[in-house]
Amino acid sequence: MGVVTQEYATPAAVPPARLFKAMTLDFHNLFPKLVDAIHSIVFTQGTGGPGTIKKITTIEGDKTKYVLHRVDAIDEGAFVYNFSIIEGTGLAEPLEKVSYKSQLVDGPNGGTIRKVHVQFFTKGDATLSEEELTANKAKIEGLVKLVEGYLLANPDY
Repeated sequence: MGVVTQEYATPAAVPPARLFKAMTLDFHNLFPKLVDAIHSIVFTQGTGGPGTIKKITTIEGDKTKYVLHRVDAIDEGAFVYNFSIIEGTGLAEPLEKVSYKSQLVDGPNGGTIRKVHVQFFTKGDATLSEEELTANKAKIEGLVKLVEGYLLANPDY
């Protein structure tokens, strides 16, 4: 098994507590409303703490895919959320799993910096191209910006 690591930080113009609530605590309710491709997010095991497994079903065109999202660690006080995508038809080849470690920290002007450490576990000695890593980063940063926009438009959320 190979391991490819990626780290990046994404700024957002909302406080850490609001972003954490939207992207972590209420993820299963909010993301199907915000992301057209996400059809549903259901808990298959647990209630949100470590060990919880969520099935995320997406529909893109005429293709339905799913991934299993396992909560590895959560610390609401420190705004830490670690999770892994552990299986599913939406887990691209040559990946066995992908683990995300994220923490929200105070950013400038009352905003947030979302720090992310990603490990891609590949089958055999497969590697990922720079294009694949760039696309993953852009996708995750796009989700942060989507949630940021929602929170700015909905200050009472």
